[in-house]
Amino acid sequence: MAYEVLARKWRPKQFEDVVGQDHVTRTLRNAIESGRIAHAFLFVGPRGIGKTTLARIFAKALNCAQGPTATPCDACDMCREIAGGNSFDVLEIDGASNNGVDQVRDLRDAVRFAPVRGKFKIFIIDEVHMLSTAAFNALLKTLEEPPPHVKFIFATTEGDKILPTIISRCQRFDLRRIATAMIVERLRHICTAEQITIDEDALLAVARGADGGMRDALSALDQLISFKGDTLTEEDVLAVFGLVSRKSLESLVGHMLQGEMGAMLQLVNAFDSAGKDLRRLVVELLGHVRNLLVYETIGASAAAAALDATPEQVRVLEAQASLADPARLLRVAEQLVMAEESLRHTLSVRTRLEIALVRCSRAATMVTIDEIVRQLNVLRQASPPAALAAAAPATRTPVMEDPIVRRALEMFEGSKVVEVEE
Repeated sequence: MAYEVLARKWRPKQFEDVVGQDHVTRTLRNAIESGRIAHAFLFVGPRGIGKTTLARIFAKALNCAQGPTATPCDACDMCREIAGGNSFDVLEIDGASNNGVDQVRDLRDAVRFAPVRGKFKIFIIDEVHMLSTAAFNALLKTLEEPPPHVKFIFATTEGDKILPTIISRCQRFDLRRIATAMIVERLRHICTAEQITIDEDALLAVARGADGGMRDALSALDQLISFKGDTLTEEDVLAVFGLVSRKSLESLVGHMLQGEMGAMLQLVNAFDSAGKDLRRLVVELLGHVRNLLVYETIGASAAAAALDATPEQVRVLEAQASLADPARLLRVAEQLVMAEESLRHTLSVRTRLEIALVRCSRAATMVTIDEIVRQLNVLRQASPPAALAAAAPATRTPVMEDPIVRRALEMFEGSKVVEVEE
């Protein structure tokens, strides 16, 4: 028997098997149970998150011998034919290669015929945004008033390219990227069933590289098993996909926030020598800084629900939260956003990255104007102006030692017209 890749072998067969799309599966199940099944559905979202899978499960739920039912049996002829892609009543059409008016005319002719064996004739059109404007317009009337036995299910990665007249005739579902923790949990379950030994950091590395797509994660896992066999470590994942380890990434952020530029550049040199993907590194740095900014802004109690992070990553965020306030983190994030954009168009990736990281480190350690104003107001209320420059060393704060602050104190003492306001 031919080998079946993990992405196909572990494709969800029931609504409850779909990971990270509860808002969609719950609505579809309730629609089936209440008998309020619309005639057209539109699934929108990035690749590898379950659009076509949901369409097939929904088709099985409608045409199952025991259906319509929210839990198709997967044993009757209709369920097996739909799962195998050879059902006469469920037609899967590739929108990219069937995007003309002639193909839509053929579809309109097929709509008139009753289903052969099932209760409904279901048309699944993948990448529906590839249809031409003329093809969309030719489909409008049929889509708005199809025969009672016909259901349309559209899937696309680019919902903004679909005509509003089409969207208004469908029930639209926006599928979201799958959280990293959910991908890790699913990969752990699959590895256990496949008798694959893999450590937690390796699972997290695979999930990080998948960027929210379950299919990408399973394809990567398949490749790793071919590379190393049934025992996988984080080093294997990093070696194959050019990723930086989680601990190295967190260490780089720590050096950046503390202004340790030498250690920071040494890490970049090690990453470049090891052949790591430096463009990908910037994306992951930006994600970590974003998580740190969210953690500091909303607090530890609410951060768990708002962050796409594992418990171990949250513990690291808690430790790094004291290294920079939200205002400085915002400046660091802005520098990383500009670096990500510029790296797409440069050949000197390492040099551009090093410049960006130095700027990030300066942004993380440089005193802000708000801090200067606050410190001056505190000193103004606590001491008369003439006494500011003579303040005892023991009473000087780290902010007061900054050259900019010292210059501001001198100006404040030497001029009577200078006013410091919030």
